[in-house]
Amino acid sequence: MEIVLASGNKGKLKELQSKLGHLADFVAQSSFGLETPEETGSTYLENAILKARFVSEQTGLPALADDSGLSVDYLDGAPGIYSARFAGEEATDQENNDKLLVSLQGVPHIDRGAAFHCVLALVYPNDKPDPILCEGIWRGKIFEAPRGKNGFGYDPLFQPDGMECASAELSPKHKNQISHRGKAMSMLASRLTEQDD
Repeated sequence: MEIVLASGNKGKLKELQSKLGHLADFVAQSSFGLETPEETGSTYLENAILKARFVSEQTGLPALADDSGLSVDYLDGAPGIYSARFAGEEATDQENNDKLLVSLQGVPHIDRGAAFHCVLALVYPNDKPDPILCEGIWRGKIFEAPRGKNGFGYDPLFQPDGMECASAELSPKHKNQISHRGKAMSMLASRLTEQDD
């Protein structure tokens, strides 16, 4: 089965291919010359469905969208659905990380609780069958300075619960097993396998 990834994020495509490549052939939306539509939803779920539905309608193929982000307890859940554009519409990962560190300046480590959230939406052309929706959450804390070179986004600042390292210090394989996206992808793998039975 060919599934179009409704995202321009190369890191997400790589993670999906390594975790679910045995179940489907994932193709980037850029292969069809598509850009991601504006995320006008107020939740991860709404944005994931919006993006997947748009790409499925444009290509006539099943489309998978991921909407994910980081919610920080001290910031009342921010940056949340605005994680990718926390420091502005065209912000880089570095700029978003810098803004987060400034926002938490002086906050003790114990009060820097956070969680990564991921919602995956697999939408089929004309919504037949119904969309498959999967969610994963990964709790942790925000470090005072970046660590590690792996991953993307806020990985250099995120300390998973029960670990001494940052997410960016984990191997891609290990991260895929325990992360928010990894949990959502495991659920999706189960659902796709059930469909094939």
